[in-house]
Amino acid sequence: MAKQAKGKWNTFNLEIITPERVVVDEEVEGVSLPSTDGLLGILRNHAPFIGALDIGIIKYLKEGSHHYIACSMGIFEMKGNMLRILPDTAELGERIDVDRAKKARERAARRIQQKAQELDYLRAEMALKRSLARLKAAEAAGMK
Repeated sequence: MAKQAKGKWNTFNLEIITPERVVVDEEVEGVSLPSTDGLLGILRNHAPFIGALDIGIIKYLKEGSHHYIACSMGIFEMKGNMLRILPDTAELGERIDVDRAKKARERAARRIQQKAQELDYLRAEMALKRSLARLKAAEAAGMK
């Protein structure tokens, strides 16, 4: 039996890839992510599966530190100690422009209150969820 490097026995690879870029490609100890079926926790040796990602926050643990990523909808797959997450958008909590996210939240909230057209209402609701996820990820990452 091959001996694994110190600290690697409980890790697995996490990839978060948007259409524009690779956001994360790291060995991690655990991940929680927002699926359309609820919040999921994933550790090394998890059974293989594919699921639908919901708007929210992906949280992962690396070397004892938590990291937070605001994400939009997408898909994910766990296979062979590799978790691949493919959201439409993903933004590291520490890189979120908090003022911009607050303005987006306010615009979306105004549109929801107006309820002019159903399509606009649904788009505004999704925009509100995205802005709230961005603000939560920024706050969790220590941004104010």
